[in-house]
Amino acid sequence: MPPSSDDAVAEEPLDGGLTNAGAVVRDGSDVLRPAGAQTDSIHRMLRAVRARGFDGVPQPIGLDPDGRQRLRFIEGDVAVVPYPEWSQSDSALASIARLLRTFHDAVAEVDPAGLSFRDALADPLGGDTICHNDVELSNVVFRDGVAVALIDFEFAALGRPVYDLAQLARLCVPIEHEVDQQRMGWLPADRPARLRVIADAYGLDGAGRAAFLGAVDDALGQVEAAAGRRFGIGDERADALIAQTGGVEKYDRRRRWWSRHREAFAAALA
Repeated sequence: MPPSSDDAVAEEPLDGGLTNAGAVVRDGSDVLRPAGAQTDSIHRMLRAVRARGFDGVPQPIGLDPDGRQRLRFIEGDVAVVPYPEWSQSDSALASIARLLRTFHDAVAEVDPAGLSFRDALADPLGGDTICHNDVELSNVVFRDGVAVALIDFEFAALGRPVYDLAQLARLCVPIEHEVDQQRMGWLPADRPARLRVIADAYGLDGAGRAAFLGAVDDALGQVEAAAGRRFGIGDERADALIAQTGGVEKYDRRRRWWSRHREAFAAALA
């Protein structure tokens, strides 16, 4: 049952995320977050995945009278900026990759017919697997340093699993210029080695590893294009979000950094 108006004061804002910062709250055993045009499709997908035995995603409850979506809260730890040291370990990264593989195996059995998703971060090459596309640390629930659930499927869309894995790499290796790594609280690390951690933990075969680097190129290009479409068109919220995450200059820095280091990442996957 939705809470009464008297219970609204008990809502506890949850940290994490940028797009819906401040709008996601805990209400007892549930989470309330803004709904959108794709919410019904996302809830149908989540129910289907859970019905196939994968409980590493939220259980949807439905929509509240005020239009917000209600999902069951998943107990655990969520890392937010500046990311704590434990969340940056190779073991934590490997556990995310394993969890994403298990999700892909489960969601592969879900028929996407009749479901609609946002295309903002969707795989430009398309695909028939429902991908998360935004697996960053604040969208992962950990217990004792091990990833146990994926949350916030706002950018879910059909694509290739290796593209979803590339988006994870972009966000959690991370593939970013040093200036922006430091801004997010990332500690110095062997980034190519962390890419290999993802490939190994996910279980990429030779063909998958060959496609992985190209999928990273696609992921970097898609997120830059998405930001370009939203910046400078009079959307003050979008402009503020881009400024908060490093400004449009971040994409130039990232592109140059990736160009300089791409061969090292390729060697790490060999």
